[in-house]
Amino acid sequence: MANEQQLIRKLNSTARLREIMDGYFVRLKQAAESGNKKIAWCTSVGPEELLYAMGFEVYCPENHAAMLGAAKTAEQYIPVAVAHGYSPDICSYLTSDIGAFLKQETPLKKYGLAAPPRPDVLVYNTNQCADVQHWFAFYARHFNVPLVGIHTPLRVNELSPHTIAYIAREMEALVPQLEQIAGSKFDMDRFKETVKISRAACVLWRQVLETAQHRPSPLNFFDASIHMGPVVVMRGTSCAVDYYKLLLQELQERLHANVGAIPREKYRLYWEGMPLWFKLSALAQLFAKLDASVVASTYCNSWVFDDLDADDPFVSSALAYTKLFIARSDEVKEKVLAELLEKYAVDGMVYHEAKTCPRNSNNHYGLPQHIQHKTGIPYVEIQGDLNDARCFSEEQSIIAIETFIKQLETRNQL
Repeated sequence: MANEQQLIRKLNSTARLREIMDGYFVRLKQAAESGNKKIAWCTSVGPEELLYAMGFEVYCPENHAAMLGAAKTAEQYIPVAVAHGYSPDICSYLTSDIGAFLKQETPLKKYGLAAPPRPDVLVYNTNQCADVQHWFAFYARHFNVPLVGIHTPLRVNELSPHTIAYIAREMEALVPQLEQIAGSKFDMDRFKETVKISRAACVLWRQVLETAQHRPSPLNFFDASIHMGPVVVMRGTSCAVDYYKLLLQELQERLHANVGAIPREKYRLYWEGMPLWFKLSALAQLFAKLDASVVASTYCNSWVFDDLDADDPFVSSALAYTKLFIARSDEVKEKVLAELLEKYAVDGMVYHEAKTCPRNSNNHYGLPQHIQHKTGIPYVEIQGDLNDARCFSEEQSIIAIETFIKQLETRNQL
């Protein structure tokens, strides 16, 4: 086991990451117990900047669901949600989170929270999928609190001024409702400052991810999936900015010392799709053992909202949240992926088809074939899920990945 652990070079910043995330949950606990701050539940690519600017503490159920997946407990809870009428084919974030709630179990107990903090309002954005609206509706009914949202079109091709203006108006329309719940008036200057801080965190996060352009890459997808925590749940706060300055400094030190995330980087891969949270560490070890570094992903890039602009906060927020990869047309996705493959000097692609997350599985309509035809870069597909381990055949996936790496080796020798 010791030798296996040495396959992944642990980032020293991980200790600080734990402290940052611990502090986040402690603040939620204090708000829940004292009532001195209202609590807003928000989708992870929802308008957090607006909520933080209006004085809410922000809780993201997706983060909680990912914790259940990483703890390998999600499959205990999914059947509970199914027994309450939720299909096993819908988002396993939704079913595991609701199932855990119904069983009154949560990994947040280690922070002193017996359950996720009671919301005063739930705010969603459908730029990810429609499931988030149904997910939040469960809690709105349970707690009898307001449910509000932004309805972003899906498969957006052109980011037209009309589309962006429509989303911006939807976001502005949330303000009067949020004012009533927060008990305070909206402050445009404070919103501008929060957007400014959020953009700073997002730019730093982009710079963190871009260090992986270096060969060897100081960062891989599996690291990034963990270290993205602050930009997911604390955009608009100085905590996220401070953390990514620290992480970026460590990665730059690795660059200068020519130290990679894994000891031997022979192959550079791109991960397309969701993480398998319940196999994150095992897959990291597998790729490292094969001398393959997963240097980039569309998933981790999902929180690079560097279109945010404090001078025009509503319109720029609408642009940033609608420009999101998952909300775009296949034509746009092909272009984005081709650019990223070149930018990161990728040798091959891994497509993860997540059974319960079709919106984040981009191998359903010929995209892998189109990308290979356009770039010449080969790919492998694996079937699994973000949280439901029953959808994943580890043996078949290992065979597929090992075979793919052998094919890359042969290809490089030609």
